[in-house]
Amino acid sequence: MDGAQRAGLQLQQLLPTSSASSASETSFSYKENLIGALLAIFGHLVVSIALNLQKYCHIRLAGTKDPRAYFKTKTWWLGLFLMLLGELGVFASYAFAPLSLIVPLSAVSMIASAIIGVIFIKEKWRPKDFLRRYVLSFVGCGLAIVGTYLLVTFAPNSHEKMTAENITRHLVSWPFLLYTLVAIVLFCLLLYFYKEKSANSVLVILLLVALLGSMTVVTVKAVAGMLVLSIQGNLQLDYPIFYVMFVCMVATAIYQAAFLSQASQIYDSSLIASVGYILSTTVAITAGAVFYLDFIGEDVLHICMFALGCLIAFLGVFLITRNRKKAIPFEPYISMDAMPDEETEAWVTLLVSSRTRIPAQDCLAVDPELLLGWAAFPSVGAGFQWA
Repeated sequence: MDGAQRAGLQLQQLLPTSSASSASETSFSYKENLIGALLAIFGHLVVSIALNLQKYCHIRLAGTKDPRAYFKTKTWWLGLFLMLLGELGVFASYAFAPLSLIVPLSAVSMIASAIIGVIFIKEKWRPKDFLRRYVLSFVGCGLAIVGTYLLVTFAPNSHEKMTAENITRHLVSWPFLLYTLVAIVLFCLLLYFYKEKSANSVLVILLLVALLGSMTVVTVKAVAGMLVLSIQGNLQLDYPIFYVMFVCMVATAIYQAAFLSQASQIYDSSLIASVGYILSTTVAITAGAVFYLDFIGEDVLHICMFALGCLIAFLGVFLITRNRKKAIPFEPYISMDAMPDEETEAWVTLLVSSRTRIPAQDCLAVDPELLLGWAAFPSVGAGFQWA
């Protein structure tokens, strides 16, 4: 009984109170939600455009005899500049809005990629064939837009200043410690099956990514919030917790990119985009609700409408990626009947086992943000080798 009382007291310390000090640290401003949402939407749109510009540059160079390297073209550098600008916008959005609102907004990148893919398609289609071919993408875009509207409208409205004291208090709270323990055990089990038992299921790999991504977005919000407070005059950079969070943010983002790179060599990018978005968003929202207590004090109607918005966005993203063509495997151009020796056979084997190539128009139509740490760093791990 005493243990339950102590746990209840610890949770009460994390909740907003009616005291003057708590009121000064906690704001319930829809304006901050709007600023954060607009920054996230802007960032995802710009990153999506940037990555497609860079892919378009690679495709043009691959289809011509231009001897220039890709980094010597203005288009590629423009894409890099826009990518950095978009990443900065997404990063800054975490300082203003709750994590549970910012994470699902990565669906905006799916919508932008679908539209950009249609714009860059060079083939001419009759209107009837065009609608039949892309009707799922159009419906998916509509659903994703409706889901995004519900997310922004019914998002949790809890705003706590990201001071070092608040972050440390959340970090050692029993709900987050319990979540961390469960996440570590599940991660170790999945990693064991993936490495030792060769369980290369897309769910196994993307669950590993999602668990890492949940820690990424938690640390991103802490780092972004502390940086904003420091810029406003309340210096937070002299606290060790800032650097702990920063190192965790970088490490988890790097490992996400590594796992996604492995997944991209086995599975189609459209499958990775849709399944990864659903899994990573769900786990990240859970982590945000546990660490930052995003939904404490929200009424049941708002929580249900927010969950409905997530489900609609999930369905929209699934439909957008559902209509993509599968990757066309690379076919050897050497006749298998005309191999004079073992050395030639070895070269043919190397050609056959090389990575698959994706048609140019599908490169532009497939979502470029195959990572959510996609939500935190949209462009991480998006560097696939396109045909």
